[in-house]
Amino acid sequence: MLISWRVPKTIQWIVKLFIIYLCIFTAFRMATVICFKPASISILDLGPAFWLGLKYDLRWIAIILLPLAILSLLPQLSPFNSERAKKIWTAYLGITTLMVLFFYGADFGQFAYINARLNADALIFAEDPKESLQMVWQSYPVIWILLGLAGAVIMMTWMFRKMHVDVTEKNLNIHKFTYRRRWHAAALLLLGWFVYGFFTINPLDFFRAFKLNDEFKSNLALNPLQNFFTTLRFRNPDHNNKAKEYYSDMVRFLQLQKDNPFKKGYSRLIYPGSKAFESQPNIVLVLCESFSMYKSSMSANPLNSTPYFNHMCEEGIFFERCFSPSFGTARGVFATITGIPDVQLSKFSTRNEEAINQRTIINDFAGYEKFYFLGGRTQFNNFKGLIANINNLQVYEEGKYKAEKLNVWGISDKNLFLEANAVLANQQKPFFAIIQTADNHRPYNIPEEDKDFIHQSVTNEELLKYGFESLEEFHAFAYSDYCIKKFIEAAKKSAYFNNTIFIFTGDHGVEGNAKAIYPDAWTEKRLSDEHVPLLFYAPALLSPQKRSEAVSQIDILPTVAGMIQQPYINSTLGRDLLDPDKKENAAFIIYHASGWIGVVNDDYFYRKNIRIKKEELVSVRNDLPVLSGQQQDSVKKHLSQLTSAIYETARWMLLNNKNK
Repeated sequence: MLISWRVPKTIQWIVKLFIIYLCIFTAFRMATVICFKPASISILDLGPAFWLGLKYDLRWIAIILLPLAILSLLPQLSPFNSERAKKIWTAYLGITTLMVLFFYGADFGQFAYINARLNADALIFAEDPKESLQMVWQSYPVIWILLGLAGAVIMMTWMFRKMHVDVTEKNLNIHKFTYRRRWHAAALLLLGWFVYGFFTINPLDFFRAFKLNDEFKSNLALNPLQNFFTTLRFRNPDHNNKAKEYYSDMVRFLQLQKDNPFKKGYSRLIYPGSKAFESQPNIVLVLCESFSMYKSSMSANPLNSTPYFNHMCEEGIFFERCFSPSFGTARGVFATITGIPDVQLSKFSTRNEEAINQRTIINDFAGYEKFYFLGGRTQFNNFKGLIANINNLQVYEEGKYKAEKLNVWGISDKNLFLEANAVLANQQKPFFAIIQTADNHRPYNIPEEDKDFIHQSVTNEELLKYGFESLEEFHAFAYSDYCIKKFIEAAKKSAYFNNTIFIFTGDHGVEGNAKAIYPDAWTEKRLSDEHVPLLFYAPALLSPQKRSEAVSQIDILPTVAGMIQQPYINSTLGRDLLDPDKKENAAFIIYHASGWIGVVNDDYFYRKNIRIKKEELVSVRNDLPVLSGQQQDSVKKHLSQLTSAIYETARWMLLNNKNK
């Protein structure tokens, strides 16, 4: 009892609180190991990550407790001065604990979803509170989650009060020692040391975790509070790009004029080729929500979720290895419309005033009416700001349709297609229309009115083996095929069909187990996150082709522009996929949260990390010969240079490819 007799009650309570918070933080880190540790890493290898993680935890526990330690220097603000002060400090701790549990819960969900810690990207949900809250409410057992969270906070608050009572009872006769300043000074110094960095020479920062030079170890060391508040600084475009250093690489890749100086940028005037159509065909670009290739029939997935679309692919120009540059609807739509990968790290470019103003090739379709159809609201993800770059655009969104709203995402995809078709069928001029679907997304609702949609029965074992997490997800994916079928059947009855090029692609793919369909790299390196179908469908205009080269979402607009009998200006990274003179097949990919950038070509996927010194080269085919060490180094060197060139050029373009 000597310590109890000498140490002020406030400091004793802080010590007990410190231990509780340390147990909470450590428990979550242990849970991360149990649930997400790669089999290739042993528990003993995680020692440095736990030690560094302890330092991060000590910092944030100190930040939580510092207000109590500082303000308690004033006797009237001590939690042991009055019942009112005790209630105030207990409420503060309860609210703080709620925040900690919320951050860790969200972090756990994000880690399970994209294999990375919670970061400032989460603020996108706050920027669209209406849709975000409705989606969560319609998709998850919110009541039970809130009850569990409330129960945990109530239990923790009860523990805080009980510890307060215990400290009071053990110190009934030693009030005179409560405000010994040296104990408060020692506590403040210790907490300050933890904030600076426990046993560190330089201040502890976010980047130290990446010196562990392993993605999982770095993520394990970081806690979500450190990761979230640090990545707030990455939400604006970085003006310090190195595009000029890689200009010669881009001259070769984009096949610019060799004597073109960097100050003239990347613009090139493209004249129509001999195969361009003089009929001024209509263009309908369909961006399909979460249209993941490995889940579809086109990948020979035995569940045969998209038989109608698979048949369409046999009648059009089908690219079976198309990749979106990144995961996420806003980033995918941005890349498609602008021709630039959204490489901004922690904020969608659709949400950034510096990057939202972008030139788009769509404006070069002279004499075309422009349309955009979305079942929900264009305010979501600021699609409204992005499509404002398209001149004289006619926008159809929630509130402009006859059909009733299905869920948070607006009307059903079937009704979206049919109402869009009704508008397009009445046009007297050529048109360029964008249709953006949403039903293949939680809450996975299928309208009761679509009674002819067949709900297939699939076992859980089959679902998991072939890439689906639930029967609801499978039905939603199959419903996408049903909706496309209804659209094409309706369009075939309209006069515009025979002179229209339909382009179908996914806004992004979905992470999951693709090992039954593709080589291991597609699952282990998360290529399935970005792998989407790409189909140019026009039975009366295009001869069927099945193409197996690696292509990108950013190539769509240059390709369709090349089919039109009029010149256009391409100032982006996209290329005409049907240009016979195109060289080097490659698609750029970025994983924002974990810091990986890379390119996938016809044979390999190369990636490197912008935060740790690590690079990887894996085969995307099963029939490739084993490379010698020298050959592997040569491939890595070339693809590393190309990766950096595209990444830095995209960073430059985000700020310089303006719609004037």
